Amino acid sequence: MLRQVADGVLVHESEFCQSNTVVVQGQGGVLLIDAGVTGDELACLANDLSDSGQTVVAGFSTHPHWDHLLWHPRLGAAPRYGTARCATTARDRLSGGVDAVARAVGIPEEVPLDLLGEITALPAETAQIPWDGPQVRIIEHQAHAPGHAALFIEERRVLVAGDMLSDVLIPMLDLNGAVDPIEDYLAALRLLEGVAGDVDVFVPGHGSVSGADEVHARIAQDRAYLHPLRDGRALSDPRVDPSAKNGWEWVAGVHERQLQRLAQRSERDGAPR
Repeated sequence: MLRQVADGVLVHESEFCQSNTVVVQGQGGVLLIDAGVTGDELACLANDLSDSGQTVVAGFSTHPHWDHLLWHPRLGAAPRYGTARCATTARDRLSGGVDAVARAVGIPEEVPLDLLGEITALPAETAQIPWDGPQVRIIEHQAHAPGHAALFIEERRVLVAGDMLSDVLIPMLDLNGAVDPIEDYLAALRLLEGVAGDVDVFVPGHGSVSGADEVHARIAQDRAYLHPLRDGRALSDPRVDPSAKNGWEWVAGVHERQLQRLAQRSERDGAPR
């Protein structure tokens, strides 16, 4: 079910990892950001839009992870955009076939994969999503995944953060290709901090939608995780406590794997932690 969080901005929360799909109303239809996740949810989203007389005129994927690259035939054939680096990464990862990706990452069976990753690359350095609606600024960075983008709907004062600023997920680093994944993440937080003063509502890719009073706290919490991780110090974060929130125990496992991977990188080639 769609829930209005600001004038002309609605959110659908999935049962899968509290994933948030964002709908932005424009002149001739809606912009759909990170559509997903299960087939039933996507069909419900299509029904809700159809029942309210809304047509999807554009889509956007904030980054090239499978749960942000989904679509459903009933949402129509509108162009689905991503940053140039996001689209290239998605294409490369899917080059061996969707089924191979589904097996490798364990995509649940109830997720429709026919239209996975069919996104159009925006030209590099594109500053706004091309559509007939409120201006949506693209804030591209390299935290979490190549070509990741947060979106700032300026006249609605809404920040769509992608997989950043979550109250349930720790900062998940790109440990596959980034030279200095921790600094990439800190740089992205600085970019988000640059617009935080103009934000009334922000929507993380996973977790709770919150207001202006919380955005700086989320940025601070992520820095408080990253700084000791970078410096090799002990850290304390409620999100990595296996007993902190029912159903999110696996986040502690992600944290442990990040610690191991960073240590291996450092021992192998002296890469920055």
